[in-house]
Amino acid sequence: MLNTAIKAARRGAAVINRASFDLDRVVVTEKQHNDFVTDIDQAAEQAIIEVLSKAYPDHAFLAEESGASANSHDENEYQWIIDPIDGTTNFIHGFPQYCISIALAHRGVVTQAVIYDPVRNDLFTATKGAGAYLNEKRIRVTKLDRISNAMLGTGHGAGPRALDEYLKMYQIMAERSQGVRSAGSAALDLANVACGRLDGFYEKGLKPWDIAAGALMITESGGIVGEFSGESDYLHKGDVIAASPKIFGQMITLLAPFA
Repeated sequence: MLNTAIKAARRGAAVINRASFDLDRVVVTEKQHNDFVTDIDQAAEQAIIEVLSKAYPDHAFLAEESGASANSHDENEYQWIIDPIDGTTNFIHGFPQYCISIALAHRGVVTQAVIYDPVRNDLFTATKGAGAYLNEKRIRVTKLDRISNAMLGTGHGAGPRALDEYLKMYQIMAERSQGVRSAGSAALDLANVACGRLDGFYEKGLKPWDIAAGALMITESGGIVGEFSGESDYLHKGDVIAASPKIFGQMITLLAPFA
């Protein structure tokens, strides 16, 4: 199943990479303020689903652009959770920070994950109980134990309320860490926590397809993922803190007022 997900991610990436050479031809639609979708998101998603559904015709799908498949409400054991381009705003501006995110949930538990960065050709993978990898090399979260030495990732949703809360959190975290980066792709930020490029990540208002694959990678690389309250229903509530264990505890303390 992991190999099929990798094949699907590369098929989607082929669509994205072709379009990236001529961004002026990309058709952009604004779903809501500062939340965009392109015809390339839709084409890449279709390419991904075609690969997966051919291999597993009975599996259900939850994808950002097409939503839940008709059989998602059946008692289906398997559901693929897909974001064809996480970081669409970056993509349409030619800013090289976006990825494909694919996760497989079995009876509601994510068991396989692929995040593919087509710009850097970085392939992150994870299987529940078998570790996380970047380009087939085992990865681990950082060993930092003080948030004052950490570099963190974050982001924010659309709307003035989300921005206001983001700025309040940013001030707290920026004052207590070495830096906070908002790069525009939550899935890629989570993958970067898993491999130690970031020491932690926090964001509110995410969707399952933003979180599912990256969260498994972090837990399989020795990290912790939770809500701002520390609870574990982040996949459905969409509020996420992710980090190595010691940094996670310090982030929870600082961000608890925003739970």
